[in-house]
Amino acid sequence: MAKVISTLFISADGVAEIDPDWHFPYFDENMGRAVSEDYDTADVLLIGRETYDSFAGAWPDREAAGGDDASFAKQLGDVRKVVVSRQSLDLPWRNSELIQGDLLDAVASLKADVGVRGILIPGSISVVQQLLAAGLVDELRLLVHPVAARKGRKLFDEGDAAYHLRLVASEAFPTGVLRVIYAPGVAPNAAGYDDVKHQVPAGN
Repeated sequence: MAKVISTLFISADGVAEIDPDWHFPYFDENMGRAVSEDYDTADVLLIGRETYDSFAGAWPDREAAGGDDASFAKQLGDVRKVVVSRQSLDLPWRNSELIQGDLLDAVASLKADVGVRGILIPGSISVVQQLLAAGLVDELRLLVHPVAARKGRKLFDEGDAAYHLRLVASEAFPTGVLRVIYAPGVAPNAAGYDDVKHQVPAGN
């Protein structure tokens, strides 16, 4: 089965709605490498309408301009892009298609498609939230910036059940950014204070 991987730039207080003022000052070669590694895992991008509009409004022009980012822009143009929207959309960027039918059913079909190597969700917070709730996200790849944004949309919405995660890998960049990769985990055994009080520091 193909993996579904969510990749997000996120603040220390959980805001995943990027503000250029706190994001770009931390973007260095380490973050560029991490982004490249994430995109290299996939041959399908699954993106929400807002993310598609943002990408399609910038990357084709960057590819045509032939600057430092033209190679990555071409990679984005060449990859298959599956767009999530409840409305019919004009999709002018090459290799773009509108998701057919229910989101969860469509993602399950993509995961089971033997011709699909991996599915990457860049940004697209609402899409990630729906797939997390359905248990369809295999990895969360977070680039945690050392800043409390204090405003903006957060990755994890309110709900009745906690999401337990298993740490797959972590890396600290010189900028203070943490690259953290989580997979779904299982809840630890129930415990209360009496179960852990022997771990409390002995004091002086």
